[in-house]
Amino acid sequence: MATLAHTPRTPVVADDGFFLRAAIAMALVIVAGFSFQLAMGRSSFSAPLLVHAHAIIFMGWIVIYVLQNIFATKGYMVLHRPLGWIGAGWIVLMVVLGCMVTIAMARRGHVPFFFRPLHFIVFDPVTLFTFAGLTYAAVAMRRRTDWHRRLHFCGTALLLGPGFGRLLPMPLLQPWAFEATFAAVMIFPIVGIVSDIRRSGRVHSAWSWGIAAMIGSLLITEAITHIPIGTAIYEFVTMGSPGAAVPPLEFAAPPAGPLMTGRP
Repeated sequence: MATLAHTPRTPVVADDGFFLRAAIAMALVIVAGFSFQLAMGRSSFSAPLLVHAHAIIFMGWIVIYVLQNIFATKGYMVLHRPLGWIGAGWIVLMVVLGCMVTIAMARRGHVPFFFRPLHFIVFDPVTLFTFAGLTYAAVAMRRRTDWHRRLHFCGTALLLGPGFGRLLPMPLLQPWAFEATFAAVMIFPIVGIVSDIRRSGRVHSAWSWGIAAMIGSLLITEAITHIPIGTAIYEFVTMGSPGAAVPPLEFAAPPAGPLMTGRP
């Protein structure tokens, strides 16, 4: 988030309020999605420890992101800067745990039935690495507040897929469930562009880079899923596990019982 003042190349009208409101809206999407899942009886607290650790770390990032926007808006830079460096290290945990959970689900053969198993083990890591790339780029440009906060915004928006996925009727969106959540995620940077135009009459260049990275992650995911290297990755990941018997590009049948997430 914003740190030291620096004269931007693109004139920007004060936008602290927008980014704070947007950060809160992102948090609400996540909270609403998982609360809805819990209210519908679809969440299992008997999930493996790895799943709980993953949930805590990812929810922790949302808390960090909201706090960083609050600190930047209020001018509490003495809190903002050290928390920013904590966040930079936090991302490593997110990438590691995110990939571990994805691999564990694929090996157990517990990929959600509205996703192709191969597609699932590709889009989760690609999304995480794109998030990390955008966020570290934002950290590198921390002296240019206008770029810094927009790249951060796009990176964190990518993490909203699980929140939207628990609010959307995913079984009804098959075979485009992942693409539907991606489209929902893109609402946030589009709103950011509209906000720029309303405030200053122009679109900041950072949005182009952020959105290009987001769309690039989608295209890379789709490409890897449908080429031989994708199949090779799936076979390597699931080797010697129940997941190896699951066809990589076929949708599983809906479960006979209630829909559950985080199954042991």
